[in-house]
Amino acid sequence: MAKIKHIPLYKTLWAKIRFWQAISDISDKELAACLNVGERTLHTYDQNAKNITLERVELFVTRYGIDLSSLLSM
Repeated sequence: MAKIKHIPLYKTLWAKIRFWQAISDISDKELAACLNVGERTLHTYDQNAKNITLERVELFVTRYGIDLSSLLSM
């Protein structure tokens, strides 16, 4: 039986946030301000998003009025 590779939730969330950012034409500066991080941290998350916290995700969905399930279904 083939083993199914699991994609960690933090990678999925970060990919969805970046996708939403791209389709909404939001700058890195604006996204960083929303998440209360520096722009350099965004690029660090691009390499490895394991340090993104639920607090940051909550800030994002609250600021932009997105339902978490809607974000994940993109």
